[in-house]
Amino acid sequence: MGLNDTPSGERMHIGFFGRRNAGKSSLVNAVTGQDLSVVSDTRGTTTDPVRKAMELLPVGPVLIIDTPGFDDVGSLGELRVKKTRQILDQTDVAVLVVDAVEGLCQADQDLLALFQEKAIPWITVYNKADLLKESGSGSDRVIYVSSTEKTGIHELKERIAALGKEAEARQKSLPLAGDLVRPGDLAVLVIPIDKAAPKGRLILPQQQVIRDLLDHDACPVCVKENELAGLLNRLGTRPAMVITDSQVFAEVDRELSPDLPLTSFSILMARYKGFLDTAVRGAAAISRLREGDKVLIAEGCTHHRQCDDIGTVKLPRWLQETTGKTLRIETSSGRCFPEDLRDFSLVIHCGGC
Repeated sequence: MGLNDTPSGERMHIGFFGRRNAGKSSLVNAVTGQDLSVVSDTRGTTTDPVRKAMELLPVGPVLIIDTPGFDDVGSLGELRVKKTRQILDQTDVAVLVVDAVEGLCQADQDLLALFQEKAIPWITVYNKADLLKESGSGSDRVIYVSSTEKTGIHELKERIAALGKEAEARQKSLPLAGDLVRPGDLAVLVIPIDKAAPKGRLILPQQQVIRDLLDHDACPVCVKENELAGLLNRLGTRPAMVITDSQVFAEVDRELSPDLPLTSFSILMARYKGFLDTAVRGAAAISRLREGDKVLIAEGCTHHRQCDDIGTVKLPRWLQETTGKTLRIETSSGRCFPEDLRDFSLVIHCGGC
């Protein structure tokens, strides 16, 4: 797997924010060394977030996001500002781009307040510094650059890398499964190959767990659910743990002795991403659902839905069978996620790989 094959969820997300015509797009192009975003003197040229997965030295694999102006106006402008707010929820490091000639405006102040509210590491970049009569003075949080003259760009990338390291240090870092086994341990991965399985490959969490186990010198063995019993009889040694897909969890559990550790790829991913405790509380809340409650089922990626799709068919059916209640189910996929969740009694989300 090359650097450009790094999963989006494992890349540092760097968002460029600011008002219209502050030079966000030209700065993005200067930082990336590519004509990633359309540059124009016309205000509001960037109408939708522009994303680019790339290798950015000295940072490493990143996802660069150029956003519409935060001071956009009109009905369409309001939608663009809303989209920019949503990008903040996906941002690891925020770059506030300010027109050095005009200085900070209210939209910039509003963005700074949002960075602090969401605890996003940020740096304020005064672009168009070549137009200043006197060079501004920078600080740990402030830097003056010129995207046209390409001055200060290298230092900016160094600052972004440092902020990224700070963000990573604050996040809880756990292996996927490697800390649950010892070198030489056998781990059995039960992987169903059904209509929803991608042809010719495994889904991302399965790939990541296999690699993590290998990195920790364990021995992963993969098998389909209908071959599990035969495999356990042939192994001649007890596995340290069994990992399976959520949809065959009960079937796999019936084949195992009660003292053999069993978990799922989704549970491991939730732990790795740091929201397992929240997910456990959410699972417990299922028994408290009442007639007519609203439930949101959200998936992080988009895919072609099969006839027995997990998000729109299986999960609603399981909720109905488990609760005996008629629930109002809403679904979302990709980056489209409701801002206001107060009307929902429960949110079910994927592992976020």
